[in-house]
Amino acid sequence: MNPPNPKNRIFAYLALATGILSLGMTAMFVRWADAPGPVTGFYRLAIATALTAPLFARRGGAQASIPRAHLLIPLLGGLFAAGDFALWNTSVLYTTASNATLLGNTAPLWVALAAWLFFREHLRLDFWLGLALALTGAIFIVGRDFLLHPSLGAGDLMACGAAVFYAAYMLTTQRGRVKLDVFRYWWLASLSASFGLLAITLIMGFKLTGYPANSWLVFLATAIVSQIIGYMSISYALGHLPASVVSPSLIGQPIVTTILAIPLLGEMPGAIQLVGGVVALAGIYLVNQSHARAQQEIAKQT
Repeated sequence: MNPPNPKNRIFAYLALATGILSLGMTAMFVRWADAPGPVTGFYRLAIATALTAPLFARRGGAQASIPRAHLLIPLLGGLFAAGDFALWNTSVLYTTASNATLLGNTAPLWVALAAWLFFREHLRLDFWLGLALALTGAIFIVGRDFLLHPSLGAGDLMACGAAVFYAAYMLTTQRGRVKLDVFRYWWLASLSASFGLLAITLIMGFKLTGYPANSWLVFLATAIVSQIIGYMSISYALGHLPASVVSPSLIGQPIVTTILAIPLLGEMPGAIQLVGGVVALAGIYLVNQSHARAQQEIAKQT
């Protein structure tokens, strides 16, 4: 992180807010695209990758070439991201935007559990409390939706599945970022995810052309707003603010989506949904804080 600077911190907080707002708009774009979830995800990533290709080429020319072995991790991460996009975008078409966004943001829970299961990482007591709260909130939301309509519950489960894929992407990224800078890793993973989503689209038999002009405008908007502006803003914030500030703040994304979905999609959350959402967000916050403290303890020991 860069040395503290009052001006930089102001811009960093503005960037963080911009990133959260940009990511919070994603569910709206998916709904407005009026296209299958994998198709919207494909164009989001393909357009963003194409628009940022000159920057990637310029940075690649100024830095050492990427060893072939180091390419495998972002390419694998991109395939996990493709699964995340395909499932999450589809979930938005079945359940509410707020539910899909909240459940999709449970990825930190699965990251920590995977680290505990496979890497024997010690988990603090506050993590287990956060996990219990998050799962309780999720059960409130998913159970209510299954009672209202099976398709709503199916959408919720797809969002949970997307969170598992995103967790796998996050775990892969932790290893890949050791060898590559943030931007080049993001670009290569996005390129890989584009091909993964293209394969999913073709296998599912979805069409890639023939959409109305409005859909193409939305594809462009989600590429610029969600993928490029959202990514750049969060990355800038991470470079100028402590991760302990940025990481918990990202749970504001479901809150932004819930608020925006009221006027933009006409989705008014019910009482049970609000209670479940608050409980789940509290759990995710505790998990994030527990992870941050654990990382600080590891850093002190090294």
